[in-house]
Amino acid sequence: MKIVLLIQLFTTLFMVGLIWFVQIVHYPLFAQVGNQEFTNYERRHQRLTTWVVGPIMLLELTSALGLFLFIHEGVPLSYAWTGIVLLGLIWLSTLILQVPVHERMASGFSESDHAWLLNSNWLRTIAWTARAGLILSLTIQML
Repeated sequence: MKIVLLIQLFTTLFMVGLIWFVQIVHYPLFAQVGNQEFTNYERRHQRLTTWVVGPIMLLELTSALGLFLFIHEGVPLSYAWTGIVLLGLIWLSTLILQVPVHERMASGFSESDHAWLLNSNWLRTIAWTARAGLILSLTIQML
């Protein structure tokens, strides 16, 4: 159980740091790339980002399910449920909100798509930050 918790802690904190970087630095800089270069930039961004976030997100999901299935006595089940719900929200947001915008932007920069990406990404940023607080609290209880 402790190993699953530590994996959950690592993956969630990794993603929290990454999502805040993306929200504050990376996505805002999309507007500075330039229209001619943007299509190539966006396609490379999608491909390279997948290599970084894909394995970590899958590991985070797997460990979250492990925590849910093998929750330790004395730890409220609400912790596991809340973690799963937040992760579901993150995955749905990624698949339904962010990925389609990235796909459209692979054809060219759009100010409206860029604004939508910046605004809709706050959902993931807040949800991952909440997960970090939850997992840190759970870690303190378990250790």
